Amino acid sequence: MTENKADIQRLPYRLKEPFLTTTELALFRVLTEMMGSRYVICPKVSLNDVFYIVRPNENVHFFNKFFRKHVDFLLCDPKTLAPAFGVEIVRPISKDTTRESDKFLDELFTGAGIPLVHVSSSEKYDAGDIVALFQLAMAKIGQTGSLRIDRPTDHVPNCPVCGKMMVLRINRNGGVGKEYYGCMDSPRCAGVVAID
Repeated sequence: MTENKADIQRLPYRLKEPFLTTTELALFRVLTEMMGSRYVICPKVSLNDVFYIVRPNENVHFFNKFFRKHVDFLLCDPKTLAPAFGVEIVRPISKDTTRESDKFLDELFTGAGIPLVHVSSSEKYDAGDIVALFQLAMAKIGQTGSLRIDRPTDHVPNCPVCGKMMVLRINRNGGVGKEYYGCMDSPRCAGVVAID
């Protein structure tokens, strides 16, 4: 028996139109013109794809701060695709206040040593003004002395058996608990890494 096209139920998903708002598209065009081939410009990049949470089972409460959130544009090195700049369109509440989400993004990027450029929402942008904002963002990173160096205490090993991320666990057998890393796929994978 053949299925009729009308009998096949369509999935409840639709294409969002437009992908970029008028404001985002205007800024994208100026950034493309300014950067040429120096950077790859990626729009609407999920924070979850750029950053990870150190020791995720200990810092679960930080997950919601960046889950389902994105940066408007991420400028990446064309050879390595390493992030070089974040660009965020800001919609100020008033002259003296900024949104909590804007503050969080600023702290996140600054902590990673990546300049975050704040561009006020507009439907038209001037390249000269944008250049000044890039210089301001770079100067801010220089003042904070942020470096993209992972401290050993921030490192979470990958499982030596299956390669998946590991989580910090406590062995409670025999009295005093001793910390170790266990595979996140335990008990299916028995991979462990001892902590000295």
